[in-house]
Amino acid sequence: MATVKLTNVKKIYGKNTVAVHDFNLEIADKEFIVFVGPSGCGKSTTLRMIAGLEEITEGTIEIGGKVVNDLQPKDRDIAMVFQNYALYPHLTVFENMAFALRLKRVPVTDEKGNTRYVKLTQDEIYKRVTEAADILGISEYLLRRPRELSGGQRQRVAIGRAMVRDSQVFLMDEPLSNLDAKLRNQMRAELILLREKIDSTFIYVTHDQTEAMTLGDRIVIMKDGFIQQVGTPTEVFEMPGNLFVAEFIGAPKMNTFNARLIKDDGGYTVEVCGVKMPVDGEKGEELAKRQIPSSAIVLGVRPEHITLTGRANPAALPCVIRVTEMMGSELHLHVTAPQGEQLIVRIPTVSLTSAQVAALTAGAKIFVTFRGKVMHFFSQDTGINLLTDAQAGQQVPQITQNQQEKDEMPVKNWHLKN
Repeated sequence: MATVKLTNVKKIYGKNTVAVHDFNLEIADKEFIVFVGPSGCGKSTTLRMIAGLEEITEGTIEIGGKVVNDLQPKDRDIAMVFQNYALYPHLTVFENMAFALRLKRVPVTDEKGNTRYVKLTQDEIYKRVTEAADILGISEYLLRRPRELSGGQRQRVAIGRAMVRDSQVFLMDEPLSNLDAKLRNQMRAELILLREKIDSTFIYVTHDQTEAMTLGDRIVIMKDGFIQQVGTPTEVFEMPGNLFVAEFIGAPKMNTFNARLIKDDGGYTVEVCGVKMPVDGEKGEELAKRQIPSSAIVLGVRPEHITLTGRANPAALPCVIRVTEMMGSELHLHVTAPQGEQLIVRIPTVSLTSAQVAALTAGAKIFVTFRGKVMHFFSQDTGINLLTDAQAGQQVPQITQNQQEKDEMPVKNWHLKN
């Protein structure tokens, strides 16, 4: 069993710099989990604590049910892939992949029950390296040196070096960030296929939300050392726990408005930019179930969920196009709403005629709308989603004024500061 459990893990540098706050997470056997967040959020520090490359200030880390706080990295039965490959330039691909195996000692018990540690045989080393190279498609490069390989090939070698160790847990620290966009897409697909062939637990760190959404069984979204939300890609996209998650997951980011949620006998409506829109469907039912009162809120709507309307109507926002970005299969329209809000609208080009595309230029006036089922409702004070339970699967920090000053992490008016 290669479960990983982090309990109240904290990392402090010096006296006051808290890099990771009270991190709690259980990772199931064979699960692929992704830590994602902006630079400085603590994701790589957390990974390095699991690997044993950083000391833990507080808390415990368990791998396979065993507390590993005091174990050296070599004794934790983990394999790590680094961002910069970390290949030995003077060794061939084969020797790079075999290096750790030549140092490895395995227990052997004789007939009398005595156990001693012996080196792997040359045949076993050869078998492991060639099998991994075959899976990764680098068999023809085994006699080459790293300088003779492309970036993608070097990364495969780094992954292969981790594979041959046959460890309980694979740790990957932004392994694709040094590759160009095309290679990154290719390697991402290869990692998905590779995961099906390796019977291990994966912990993957990235700042790229696309990698997180496509690779992870679950995603851990971090900010300023705190876990903001843990969930499947679908969960964090469709029901973000707070404004930070809502704006971080999705490209382009979610549009946000200062709005007012109005409860009346007929249900709920949202007043935004002077226009009232009904909150129908499941969202309206959930608001009623939770008995959410009328209040000032932050309304979130994703760019792909905003649609063009042919003409003005009571539920349409009049907007003026500032910038048009042709992305090939879709248009990204940067528009200004009636009260000065800056929005992004994604429009599939397949739904437009050539004349309509040509008309969507800077300065053109358009009308846009969106339905209740695509709306997201956030508290203006805390940034928390009104339709989620902040205690369920999340560590959204509730910070007092003294804590706020100490940790330098303001939470009020997140929609203005983030």
